[in-house]
Amino acid sequence: MVDAAALEGLKQRYAALSPHLDERRRRLMVAAETVALGPRSLAAVSRATGLARTTIMRGISELEQPEPIAEGRVRREGAGRRRAVDKDPTLRGDLERLVDPGSRGDPESPLRWTSKSTRKLAAQLTDMGHQIGASLVRRLLHEMGYSLQANRKVLEGSSHPDRNEQFEHINAASAEHLAAGEPVISVDTKKKELVGPFKNGGKELRPKGKPEAVRVHDFVTELGRVNPYGVYDVAQNAGWVSVGIDNDTAAFAVESIRRWWTTMGAAVYPKATKLLITADGGGSNGYRVRLWKFELQRLADETGLELTVCHFPPGTSKWNKIEHRLFSFISQNWRGKPLISYQVIVELIAATTTTRGLTVRSAVDENRYEKGRTVSDADMKTLNVTADTFHGEWNYTIAPRPSI
Repeated sequence: MVDAAALEGLKQRYAALSPHLDERRRRLMVAAETVALGPRSLAAVSRATGLARTTIMRGISELEQPEPIAEGRVRREGAGRRRAVDKDPTLRGDLERLVDPGSRGDPESPLRWTSKSTRKLAAQLTDMGHQIGASLVRRLLHEMGYSLQANRKVLEGSSHPDRNEQFEHINAASAEHLAAGEPVISVDTKKKELVGPFKNGGKELRPKGKPEAVRVHDFVTELGRVNPYGVYDVAQNAGWVSVGIDNDTAAFAVESIRRWWTTMGAAVYPKATKLLITADGGGSNGYRVRLWKFELQRLADETGLELTVCHFPPGTSKWNKIEHRLFSFISQNWRGKPLISYQVIVELIAATTTTRGLTVRSAVDENRYEKGRTVSDADMKTLNVTADTFHGEWNYTIAPRPSI
């Protein structure tokens, strides 16, 4: 029988000290009190403090055989409840497969948003044998880059009847290249930006009442505008951005890909024989632009790479992966910061990172690019290009020309 007065004293001491102790110290304190009160005091101490008997017993074991714990830790390395994704290694993959086909209007799912509720997804995963609730589904979706998003006017035209089939084609081509260890890149030109002390959207922390002063009117200065052309390496989650100071032409677009390859790609893929490029259907890298194919042929000849190009169908240019995995984060990184010089732009782009490990490199392209440059029929006949059997205007391969 444990002395009632001793138990009351323990209860008061525990109530006073408990808010100031971490989990381990609380356990050890109660364990020491239990040892002091005698071997038959365990049940009474548990009732007085509210700690489980197993917790007190573990504390007694730790007192008898202390375990070394790193400074700043409450539990030993590896202790605590394992994360659901660690206990269930197929959980994340099954959730990804459930969400990907359900992403509205886009089988490839570059937007990373879904119309399925977390409760329904949890129910489907439970039917598949996983132990999961809606809150964990919500947390995993957030980690995987999904979010609830409202409608936004981004479509450039009417929906093409083969839109979904083209997305499936792009997805299959990407999967094939990645499985073979060949690089897959997403390319596009970011919105043109004024260079100088002009207002940039967003807010940045500054001393109260001291916003950064910028020009009232957005009149172009002698620094002009820049054309950031990006190349996003899908497998490496890495980007390259050429900051062009002249015209945004197909020659500039291909030069940006060339610079990505010589600066980053060649080192990462030393054995590459092929390169898959996913691009919008218009702009400097449009499928109707002769100069785009002509310059790609030059790049294929220089690198020895077989270049396969897949264009997104009309009305879907905003769904290119580079928009959501590179450009959006660059915009977030330089929000509220005036782009006062080329160097500032390059440094802000290169400083862009994400929690998922995105890395970006950037440089100014000081070359001049002739606007309105034409490619003759005779020049087009020299290209070593093969159109795909499915929408050959959107999907084609440019191989290196045989040496003469």
